[in-house]
Amino acid sequence: MHFITIAGNIGVGKSTLVTLLADKLGWHPVFEAVEENPYLADFYGDMSRWAFQSQVFFLSKRLQQHHALLQQGQSVIQDRSVYEDAEIFARNLQVQGALSGRDWACYYELYQTMATLVRPPHLMVYLKASVPTLRRRIARRGRAYEQAIADSYLSQLNELYDQWADGFSLSPLLTIDTDNLDYVQYSDHLEQIWERIEQRLSGRDFLRLE
Repeated sequence: MHFITIAGNIGVGKSTLVTLLADKLGWHPVFEAVEENPYLADFYGDMSRWAFQSQVFFLSKRLQQHHALLQQGQSVIQDRSVYEDAEIFARNLQVQGALSGRDWACYYELYQTMATLVRPPHLMVYLKASVPTLRRRIARRGRAYEQAIADSYLSQLNELYDQWADGFSLSPLLTIDTDNLDYVQYSDHLEQIWERIEQRLSGRDFLRLE
């Protein structure tokens, strides 16, 4: 039984890759609860007002997902991890001042406590893309509340992702630059990605989720 997570910035193509690989492999997909977040549109309109509520919602949903996937009797592929929620998105909001010191301390203590209950994935796949690529993909999928996201915000998230990936040690991590990949239009690009994932998986002994 395998458990892998697809990580990466807004618009990089995580959900699409999860869908395509789950269909190809017959694995169980676990998607990010973006559309369910009742604070998200408000958050993009006023980050300082809604940052704490939005991040706590994501943290709660992500941990619910982890509990559910541990009950699965089959291999799982997950769209974004709880580690990204805290170490990248919430941290960035704290750096920007959208999360107050008090809210950040409360959130991060909750995250650290609950993250101890989460089994890390067997493999973390980090999808990278430049800001122009992210911008094109965000425009293509057409979520209205994402269109106003500043390039500077995406760039800062990219920097935090790179720092996080460099220091992530809970699982093996595979980095894939997607600027020149289109695994929706070209099936051979999807095969290239799967071959790299499979190579990493084959070099590791896996434990069953219990």
